[in-house]
Amino acid sequence: MQNTSNQTGVDQSKPVFFDLFKPAWYVEQMSNWTTVSYILLAFGIGFLLSQTIAAPITPIAIWTLLAAVLGFTTTLAITNARPLNGVFGLISAVIYIVVALHAKNPADAILQGVYIILLDLPVLVMPGWAKNVNARVRRISEVGGRKERFSANFWYTTFAIIFILAWLALYFFEIKLTHSPRPLIDSGTAAIGIVGALMTTLRFSDSYYFWIAQGIAQVILWGVTASQGDASLVLFFTYMMYLANDGVALFASPWFKHSLRG
Repeated sequence: MQNTSNQTGVDQSKPVFFDLFKPAWYVEQMSNWTTVSYILLAFGIGFLLSQTIAAPITPIAIWTLLAAVLGFTTTLAITNARPLNGVFGLISAVIYIVVALHAKNPADAILQGVYIILLDLPVLVMPGWAKNVNARVRRISEVGGRKERFSANFWYTTFAIIFILAWLALYFFEIKLTHSPRPLIDSGTAAIGIVGALMTTLRFSDSYYFWIAQGIAQVILWGVTASQGDASLVLFFTYMMYLANDGVALFASPWFKHSLRG
């Protein structure tokens, strides 16, 4: 199996951070994606731009568009096992935090902070995190055959507990402290995303089942948010694009296709 770091141009001896100032690095990270991913990227950017232009242009609308485009590109990069999510994900997450707080969805803002910690910073500061990505991807059900330390039952139980605790903690945080108008949907969506991010960090392809569920929940959350006048429809459509990417991951990405892992 070919080393993924050679495919992506990642120098194993130094953090990805030092490559951020090299234009060639960005070209390499967006090379050799699946054809479907390129088509989805072009369509998504064009569609999100058209939706932004069709609505009143405000500073928050421009920032929302920027976060949406960077965030969507990030999800495609992850699907294609590229560490581009470090820089793009970090920028989009910071903007998403501002947008989510402005829209009165505090749990979603917290979720973006979790993304920064679990998905973005490791890529930027840890050389080993971004190497051999394809080789480390597997299903939870495969850990036994790979002779890993923890069993599949351990991981299933752990993720279930994390999901329940995250949902309860965020729900009570919203109803007791922030008094969010959408505590149940916002906290539940964030809990799903936290588990999905943790699974992705641990290189479990099962994470995409959570990303699909989270995408559906985000569409509902931002659809309700827009209908209540707290946000535009741009993020509603953005998460519909995320769902399309998750569908691509199931059929044409290293996360599920062994033939694409090296």
